[in-house]
Parts: sequence; structure tokens; C-alpha cells
Amino acid sequence: MNGQTWVPSAQTPGQRAVGIGMLAVLGLVALLLVAGGIWLLAVGGSPYYLVAGILVGATAVLLRRRVQAGIALYAVFFIGTLAWALWEAGLDWWPLAARLGVPFVLGALLLLPAVKRPFAPVSPAPAVRREASRVLAAGLLAFVAVAVASWLRDPWTIEGSLPQRTGTSAPTGEMPAGEWQAYGRTAFGRRYSPLTQITPDNVRRLVPAWTYHTGDVRGRPGDPEETTFEVTPLKVGNRLYLCTPHQSVVALDATSGKEVWRRNLKLRASLALQHLTCRGLSYYKADAPAASAVPVAPAASAASAASAVPTASAASSANGATAAAARACAERLFMPTADGRLVALDAASGENCSSFGNGSGEIDLWTHMPNVRPGAYYSTSPVVVTRRLVIVGGTVLDNASVHEQSGVIRAFDVDTGALVWNWDSARPEQTAPLTGEQTYTPNSPNSWSVSSVDESLGLLYVPMGNQPPDQWGGRRSPAVERYSSSIVALELATGRVRWVFQTVHHDLWDYDVPAQPVLVDLDVRGQTVQALVQATKQGEIFVLDRRTGEPVHPVTEVPAPQRAAGGDHTAATQPVSAISLAPPVLRERDMWGGTMFDQLMCRIAFRQLRYDGRFTPPTIGGSLVNPGNFGVFNWGSIAVDPVRGIAFTTPAILAFTSQLVPRPDATALMVQDSGPPQGSLPALNENFGAPFAARMKPFVSPFGVPCQEPPWGTVAGVDLVSGQIVWRHRNGTVRDLSPVPLPFKMGVPNLGGPIVTAGGVAFLSGPLDYYLRAYDVTTGRELWKHRLPAGAQATPMSYQGADGRQYVLVAAGGHGSTGTRPGDAVVAFALPAGTP
Repeated sequence: MNGQTWVPSAQTPGQRAVGIGMLAVLGLVALLLVAGGIWLLAVGGSPYYLVAGILVGATAVLLRRRVQAGIALYAVFFIGTLAWALWEAGLDWWPLAARLGVPFVLGALLLLPAVKRPFAPVSPAPAVRREASRVLAAGLLAFVAVAVASWLRDPWTIEGSLPQRTGTSAPTGEMPAGEWQAYGRTAFGRRYSPLTQITPDNVRRLVPAWTYHTGDVRGRPGDPEETTFEVTPLKVGNRLYLCTPHQSVVALDATSGKEVWRRNLKLRASLALQHLTCRGLSYYKADAPAASAVPVAPAASAASAASAVPTASAASSANGATAAAARACAERLFMPTADGRLVALDAASGENCSSFGNGSGEIDLWTHMPNVRPGAYYSTSPVVVTRRLVIVGGTVLDNASVHEQSGVIRAFDVDTGALVWNWDSARPEQTAPLTGEQTYTPNSPNSWSVSSVDESLGLLYVPMGNQPPDQWGGRRSPAVERYSSSIVALELATGRVRWVFQTVHHDLWDYDVPAQPVLVDLDVRGQTVQALVQATKQGEIFVLDRRTGEPVHPVTEVPAPQRAAGGDHTAATQPVSAISLAPPVLRERDMWGGTMFDQLMCRIAFRQLRYDGRFTPPTIGGSLVNPGNFGVFNWGSIAVDPVRGIAFTTPAILAFTSQLVPRPDATALMVQDSGPPQGSLPALNENFGAPFAARMKPFVSPFGVPCQEPPWGTVAGVDLVSGQIVWRHRNGTVRDLSPVPLPFKMGVPNLGGPIVTAGGVAFLSGPLDYYLRAYDVTTGRELWKHRLPAGAQATPMSYQGADGRQYVLVAAGGHGSTGTRPGDAVVAFALPAGTP
């Protein structure tokens, strides 16, 4: 009887409504799959969706005619889809769920008696009906079994244990173990605390000790989208020091969290800001010991500069008059402001240090700077402080024009503010301070991140960015080509280049070096190496000899995709490290979505974009950039245990699209899709003066979820001695990213750095759900988490309070670009008093 058409029997209105509704759903699914399937097939993609649409449509037709073969045909469709999904995705739950979620729900509905009844033949054929239903039920149960099996294993997981060893790097130096006196705790940037009170055995007992609210929340008039609370506070004595997005500096009691003093540095109005943030302050103590003295460059003492930046000779003549003021500021904080000043504050009171900057307590970083536009240039990151110098880099607007400010690195006398040397990457040999009306080179590569310093070697390590525009480099000079996206070692005494190591050649992807270099001594192949560990946006972790810039672990030049846009070129090869957390090459089958429909659209988009693997150059038609400029690693860097020679890392996996838009002239707005920028805010990605504007977007589905399958964020443990990735786990939930708070551990991106402690625990708050988490450093296992009041895209820190307890502290204020909830909280955690 199967296949026979029967005269319909009378149906109740309810049955008729159910039947019509089911047929409408099947018809719509079929229509979407057929239309999308034809489109995908036309651009060279999988035929599955067209075949699936035909089968679902045929099912609807048969059910409409009340032919029992409709259920059997749907069973064939579902079982075929299950086999196809396993072939493409294996036992990986989230890719399977995207492919099979809708078909499973439809199949389950077709087995419900209330749904089947309107489609039942008048002349019963019970055996045939039961057989078709059983086949479909068996298919659904098979999917359930596959789902359970996929939940028991994660193909992204690497299980292992980092080695226990005693290394050669001194863990504390001259700093008390309970303090955190620099952004990365020390000038070596390790983000490592030698405290041991909190351990894997007791971390689950951590509780909030106190919370402080700064009152500074994004959303004020004139705020750019990227208004962020990214601060890592300092801890000196029993004081905490932090800064806020709108440029207030706050001192707190480290044990109680009570405010001690507060200064608002009062920005000027109408700033051309891309970012409004402060990642941290820098601390200086006049009588602080150093490993070695760093002499001031002889050339600097004879130079003169503009009045806002006193020369070394002028400052010397005023030393006697300012000696008392200097003693009052024996401990000082340095704060770079968003309007282009460097302010020195007395750590005791928050007042300006009158011995610095011609009596004003500040210096004007716009001195000798070309293309003056307040807000377009400033340092979002803490400055570097040595025994004699305070060293400042800065950020410029990303891709606004080819007429931006200079990326010059400047060293000032730490006591007086006298300019000692300046290193301009476009004129790398000329480091004597500029005089008169001279200006630095416009649009030269800049350094917006945090530098590190080894005073015993007399070297400063600068992570360099790129020259705007990022996506087109047809007019770059030889000097720009050499220093862009590089790590540059500068002599502290003179500012001259000792060595340079380039992490990306002819960078067209905004792969600037985003993270503070980590300085650590490693025992590698039987020798102690004074190493530098550099995490990069493209996912490479380069380990170099910090004395020479030579690789400690192998670096290989691999062929790179060619055929750049008109007037440009691409590098023939790109460097790849032996330690690489770069994402794998994407394939069509790696596309994802919340449903099979947006997954289909992502497949179409993937086929329409140019993608030749990593380092695919931007094109007019659009290119896929994987990883995108969000980066595998960003300014949060990595955390390194110098005793064990291991690193706790937080790789993100997010692709972006990059499309070049030809410019008809130097002024037209080409990519401001939401209209001209408000007020004085800049028009980003227009590249005024270049041949192309650039349209940069995350690679997401029409529903706004990433087009690549999860995880989008992981944690990974690296043995820096052997160069091995020992463990890796997906990290973070979509609770605060989905329309409803679903606690699914899919692995979400991280923005903010980790810390590690000698107690064997790592802490991280940067993932885009609102938690501070603790991990076992050895295995990467998550041990504890606590809900935070807002996004915490910042790096935590740890210190010891006056009560003898170890505290872990994090700023939770959200991040404008990631859309996490804004806030103003600084939250400290500790074990309850008396915890063993």
C-alpha cells in the first residue's frame, strides 16, 4: 500500500491547523535550502543543501497528498544528513548541532501522534506506517547516541601536564614578593606573582574581600566606541594605584579598598579619539636600586627642545632649585593622558611633581609632533620607567589617513622631564633630541603596546606596529618595511638600534606586535639563554635571545599567498615559529552558524571571499583574514612562570573580512556605513590620501554569530624550554553573548591577559563572559570561577595585604568594542581569614 493515494477523510479544525502548519514549515525549509543550495553550488560549494532541500520539499508534497512514503523519505533525508555531518565534522558536538539541530526537531515533530494524524492515509496500512516511523525514530536515536559520544570528547582538547622544574630566572629581584610595581609586575613583563598562599587545593574558597566603584562609566558625550576599563593596578607598600578611562588617577588602601586620594587630570574637550582607555600607571622610586646604571647619551646634553620639554642641560641648571620638590616626589606615578601629556604625580598625595616638566609636573607630548590633532595621538599603555629614564611610545589613529602623527619613541629624564633621546623609525640613526622647529617623521610606525626593559643589558624592547594604512602598503619606505610589525631592541643610553626581529613581512593585516615582550632566562639544550618571548596576533610565539635577537627555537620562512591589490605587493614568505598557536586553515566544512540556514549563508560567504590561507592579501572583492586583527594574542600578552620555564596563554580564534574600497579622491567618506562620525571623532578606515579605504568586519553569520565553528577562545600551556604545547582547553561560555543566558562552554574570545602565581594557580578575566576564573597551571583545568558585575577585559594582578592575605584583584568595567556590559568595579578576592 505504500505509495498509494487515498481520498482524505474528514479532519477536525485542530488537526487541519496542525497539518497546514507542519507543511508550511517543511515548505519554507525546503525553499530556503533549495535557493541557498543553488547559490552555494554556483560558487563552487557543497551540493548537500540543494539535495536536502529537494528531499524536504518532496517530503512535504507526499505528506500533503497523505502518502505514507513521506515519513520514510524524511527518514532517508535525516539518516543521510547524519552520515554527511559525521563525514564533515566528526565527533565534534557544536558543528554537529548546527547541521542536525533543525532536521532533528522536524523529525521529532513528525513522530508525534498529533502531527502525524493529519497525514495518515484513509485506508490504514499499520505495518508500513510503523516501519517508516521506526526507521525515522532509529535515525533520531542514532543522532542522540552520536551527540552523547561527542560530549565525552573534545577534538580541540590536548591533555598534558607542564613540567615541575627549577629554573634560572630570579622570581622577585629587588621587589618585595607581595607587591606589583609595574604593569607586568616587573619591567620583564612576566605577569608572575611569587606568592604561594593560594593553591589548587584551596582556591575554590576564594571570596570577594572588597569592591570599589570608580564612578567612571563609558557613555559620556564624546566617548568613542572603544571606551574601555582595561587597567591593571599597581601595588606599592599598602597602596593600590589605578587609572580610569576618563583619566582619573586613584589611590586605594590595598587591604580595605578604601579611597586614599583621587585626581582628575581634566582632559581638554573635542578630542579626535579612537580609544579612550588607560591600561595602567608606571611607578618610580628615586632611590630604587637597579641592576646597572644607564648613562645618559652625551648627545642629549647639548641639545635644546621646545619649552614644554626642557633639555637635559636646562634641567641640570635648575636641579638645585627643584631639589626639595624632587624629594617630595621621591615616589612618583607617571600617567600618559589622552590629550597628549605625560604627567608625574606624587604617589603620596596625587599632586603634580613640580620638579618634572619645567615646574608644571607634566610635559607636552605634542612637542615636535607633526599633524597636531589632539586625541589622535597618545599612549594607551603604561610608559617604561628605568633608573634614569621614562620612555614613551604612542598610538595613532588606525587607518584614518596617510597624514598621521609620528610613531617616535622618546626617552625623558625621569626626574626632570628633559628629553634625552628620540628614536624615529623613519630616521633610525638620528636619536639626538630635535631642536627648534624640527618635527618627527609623519606616519612612521608606532608602538602602542607596552615595552620591556633589561637594565643589566642596557636594552629596551619595543613591540612595533604598522604604518597607516594597514591594508595597503604600496608607498612604504625601506625603513618602514624594516621596522613595521617588529620587535626592536634599543640601547637605553643612546636610543640606537641594537637588533630588530620582524614578525610579519610587509604587513597588510594589522598584525602589529600587540603584546609586551616577556623577558625570562631559560635552560635550553644545556645552556642558559637570556630569552625574550613574544606573543603575536597571528598566533606565533617567538622565543629569541634578547641579547642578539636570534631565535632560540626555530623560525621557518614559509611561502605566502601572492597577488596584492593594485600598486602593492606581498612578501614572498612569512616567519613561522616552532611554537605556534595559529588557527588551522579554514575550509568550507569549518563554517558554522546557529542553525543550518546561517551556516549555509556562511558557506556562501566563504566561497565568495578570496582565501588562500593565512596572509591572504586584502582585495577589492573581499578577502578572508584568519586570524583577524583581533588577534590570537593581543595587548594582554601571556603569563610566564620564570622558575618552571612555562607559559599560560589564551589563544583566540576569530576570522575577519578585509575589503579594499577604491577612493575617488582624498576627502570622500567611503566606509562610514552608519553615517559621518559624531563631533570630533575620527573617520576610521577611510585612509584619506591612499588609493583605497578599507572595510574590516568580523566574519559572522546573518544572525551575528561567528561563521567559523567554535571554539573561539582557548587556554593553552606551553613549555618554553622544549617548545611544546602541552595542554589546551576551550574556555568560557556564551552566557553573556546569547539572547538568553545559556551557560554553554563553547570557548569564547579573550581580551585581557592572564597571570600566574608560584602557588600553581593562573587567573584570567578577559573572556567575554563575566567571570574571574582560576586554573591549575600544570594541567589547565578550571578550578574556580566567580561572577563579576561587568565585563572584565583587563589583566588581573595579585598582592599581599597588610593582613598577610594574598589578594587577587581585577577591574570589571566592560569594553566598548566587544559590547560587554559597562561598569566601574574594582573587585578584590582573598581566602577567608585563617584558611590553611
